[in-house]
Amino acid sequence: MTGNFDKPLTERMHSDGSVVDLQAYEQAGGYQAIRKVLRTGMTPMEVTEEVKNSNLRGRGGAGFQTGLKWSFVPRGKDIPNPTYLIVNADEMEPGTFKDRLLMERDPHQLIEGAMVAGFAIEADIGYIFLRGEYTLAAERLARAIAEAYEHHYLGENVFGSGYSLELHLHISGGRYICGDETGLLNALEGKRANPRSKPPFPPSVGLFGKPTVVNNVETICCVPHIINRGAEWFKGLGRTRDGGTKLFGASGKVKRPGLWELPMGTTVREILEEYAGGMRDGVKFRGLLPGGASTDFLVEEHLDLPMDFSSLDKAGSRMGTGTMIVLDDQTCPVGMTWNLTHFFAQESCGFCTPCWSGLGWAERILKSMEEGHGQPGDLDKLAFQTKMWAPGHTYCALAPGAAEPVQSALKYFHDDFERHISEHRCPWR
Repeated sequence: MTGNFDKPLTERMHSDGSVVDLQAYEQAGGYQAIRKVLRTGMTPMEVTEEVKNSNLRGRGGAGFQTGLKWSFVPRGKDIPNPTYLIVNADEMEPGTFKDRLLMERDPHQLIEGAMVAGFAIEADIGYIFLRGEYTLAAERLARAIAEAYEHHYLGENVFGSGYSLELHLHISGGRYICGDETGLLNALEGKRANPRSKPPFPPSVGLFGKPTVVNNVETICCVPHIINRGAEWFKGLGRTRDGGTKLFGASGKVKRPGLWELPMGTTVREILEEYAGGMRDGVKFRGLLPGGASTDFLVEEHLDLPMDFSSLDKAGSRMGTGTMIVLDDQTCPVGMTWNLTHFFAQESCGFCTPCWSGLGWAERILKSMEEGHGQPGDLDKLAFQTKMWAPGHTYCALAPGAAEPVQSALKYFHDDFERHISEHRCPWR
């Protein structure tokens, strides 16, 4: 790749890591999208249609069509107020660190995106639900929101248009389950962060029983650029059917772990070899989780796949957050799977039996195997558990996500599991 492509999400960012303040953001064209919406007489449905036509899909992991989600929100004078917009910034997926970059470096981009999204769904109140450990992001977001209020970009009668939006920063108490949109809503209401059964769905019955849309940080940050430059431009940024650019990342024993804004559809190999620099000296590639901890492993045969929603689905995995966790030949795949399962078991809210009981059981089996006490029937038990965590068996996506690294590790690294059992030890220790 030449690198000659638009990078709307990161083009304003300073190389020294300092924040883009309001003045610098406006000098680079910031707050023109919301001005365009309000001053040209665009209607909420026109904004929604533009985003729908752009084929912007959620960047938080699920990949749901953003404009379509907005279209589910009831509108009109007879709808009980308020309508809420929630920005999900509770970024706790292991291996994922993309939203942090956007909030720390260019917080006004997120604020403007929330303003446009709020207008589209006719929201009265917005919340940025932020992971508690992101202290620098909290500091910079709070300052940026204060700047926006000081200049009357937030609050009552924005730009004299009659549009009003109150935007608040909420610091999460901190659990992975808060990343589930309905668990997040319960937490925001001051309740235990258990997920809710659906239907009803949040666009009709959400926060405090009112219409609510929950969107990921990166998703919302794409919105001003779509309004400024159009749906066709945004679709043209991607190499495949999925529109736009994407923040892709890589962690593990690669030469240059990091985060890059690249066209949607950039191949796995390009990200791994060109941007992450390939594997460190002395280690070889074995596999990777393409979109954070809750995705299925990909191996050598998948390296030329485009990183987009459809291609990875067909390969039996998911793009998820687009942030790879790379496995090398000097790291034990059983130990890695145990570590991830321990995380998911620890973060289960305990609301449904397949999740709280099954994850704990699987974690104990993997721990025993890693410590040299595995039994011949353990692999069948693990495979059975992954089926029990499948979609439709639990209230939310935590357990189905936890199943993905386990089921794919059993598929691609089966011999490693067998060695742990037959040799009564971890071969990597």
